[in-house]
Amino acid sequence: MVQPPLAERMRPERLEDLVGQQELVGPQGLLRRFWEEGTLPSLLLWGPPGSGKTSLARMLAVHSKRRFRFLSAVDAGVKDVRAVIEEGNGLFKPLLFLDEIHRFNKAQQDSLLGAVESGQLTLIGATTENPSFGLNPALLSRCQLLILQPLGNDELHQLALKAVSQDAELRALGLELVESNALVRHAQGDARRMYNLLEWLAGSLVPENGVRRITDASVLAVLPHFAVYHDRDGDQHYRLISALIKSIRGSDPQAAVYYLARLISGGEDPVFIARRLVILASEDIGMANPQALILATATLESVARIGYPEARIPLSQTTLYLSLSPKSNSAYLAIEAALETVRQAGQQPPVPEALSNPVTNMQKDLGYGQGYHYSHEGPHHFVHQDFMPQSLRGRVFYQPADNEREQAYQRWLQDHWPEYPLGSKD
Repeated sequence: MVQPPLAERMRPERLEDLVGQQELVGPQGLLRRFWEEGTLPSLLLWGPPGSGKTSLARMLAVHSKRRFRFLSAVDAGVKDVRAVIEEGNGLFKPLLFLDEIHRFNKAQQDSLLGAVESGQLTLIGATTENPSFGLNPALLSRCQLLILQPLGNDELHQLALKAVSQDAELRALGLELVESNALVRHAQGDARRMYNLLEWLAGSLVPENGVRRITDASVLAVLPHFAVYHDRDGDQHYRLISALIKSIRGSDPQAAVYYLARLISGGEDPVFIARRLVILASEDIGMANPQALILATATLESVARIGYPEARIPLSQTTLYLSLSPKSNSAYLAIEAALETVRQAGQQPPVPEALSNPVTNMQKDLGYGQGYHYSHEGPHHFVHQDFMPQSLRGRVFYQPADNEREQAYQRWLQDHWPEYPLGSKD
């Protein structure tokens, strides 16, 4: 008979045996309350791989005396769901555990709504993706959302010790856990991954006097490469890029380069990172340091050409430069204010005739271009004249921010355009 993997052999059967997720299963936890009251609503379990979603679903099914049915949204369809729903017409209501529920499309998710609403089955959906991205609002509203956290290093160490001491297969191989830092570091909060690593190490380590000792050095000898967990299309993707941008905006180069390293280690597309840096260079630095946009744009072009691993260097340079640069969102605020004025105007005022280029004789006869003064003919290449439509004269969109460069702009504007009341948008 084929031996089940270690992760399956070590799956907890009682709530008391579950390691981690104490906010849910501890004395004040919501799942603990469901457990003690004997109630079980439909649930959505959102958490990273190996955080205990499947184990929780199995324990809840046993405790509530429900018929446990497992489906994976990777290969199941509406027909499979309907077969489980049909069981709900009998005496025993099934508990459907639908793994990777976010992979179901809208029609497949809709097939669950009626059965969940009527209590024909209890649904426990598991997802590693933010449910607000992948699940229909109607299904979300019918389920209690529970968020599971990745396991901590101490919790993974506890599970490893328990596996080495209690699993018959590992004991037979003479496995001994001497050090666990490297092991739990490779596991990255994922209990299943940690069990798989343990099982692989058990068959890879050379025994000494009948004992296979797990040390940090032995782990690194057989597992030299460390890959950081990162979902390039999911919640982790958005959280990390948001953390990077906010750290740069907040002028913290240490945090910024750390989040950049997280993105790079997770295999994030360097072009995606560079595009976000270009946006930030205009939105958050802008007029305070126009050089920032030039550097960010050059970085976008360079990383697209060279790729990893070398792309990490210009990404780091630009991230640090943008973090340390003076900040201003005046360019962003200016275009937003101007766009809002255009949106609210309805009928747009005509362009002043002096600014209209006379291309034909008829346009000349109509006065196009009359009264326009060529700016380069004035002192210092400036001639004071009206450029705004009559109804918008005096309207201010660009407000210089409080930084050295833009304060110089403000002084220039006040000298040359006294009719624009800087400091007021009216």
